[in-house]
Amino acid sequence: MSDELVFMMGKFAAKFPTDRLYAKNHMWALPAGDGYRFGLSAYAVRLLQDVYFLEWSVDAPQRLREKQTLGNIESSKAESELYAPATGVLTEFNPVLLKDPTPINVGTYDAGWMFAMECDPAGLLSPEAYQVHLAAAWKIAEKTIKGQMNE
Repeated sequence: MSDELVFMMGKFAAKFPTDRLYAKNHMWALPAGDGYRFGLSAYAVRLLQDVYFLEWSVDAPQRLREKQTLGNIESSKAESELYAPATGVLTEFNPVLLKDPTPINVGTYDAGWMFAMECDPAGLLSPEAYQVHLAAAWKIAEKTIKGQMNE
């Protein structure tokens, strides 16, 4: 794997390859063809833990706006909607994940890619900027996690 940055989530080290961009909604973007392939970052996968269900609510190809709902994901820890990380054209979904989303858990930065989009990368973050974004996001997540443990 290429060079990577590390963000500590308590005792867990979430690793981030530096060969791609990142979105504030914890997705990575790797150039592919005329656009980018997107998947969940190690940070998101760690918070979700054991993704077992993925469902898309849109079809490809389709024009999307940033933050538009794309579908839903379920894991052992959470159910969540998935949102477009940028404005652009959704070109394809990873067909493997519709049958079995396990690659999201084990192939986070390669086989776990979820969809491809043609989009302007201007709103995406460099790996270093994403690491700064994570510092703020982790403070909120940590409080939520501790709050759940105290219930």
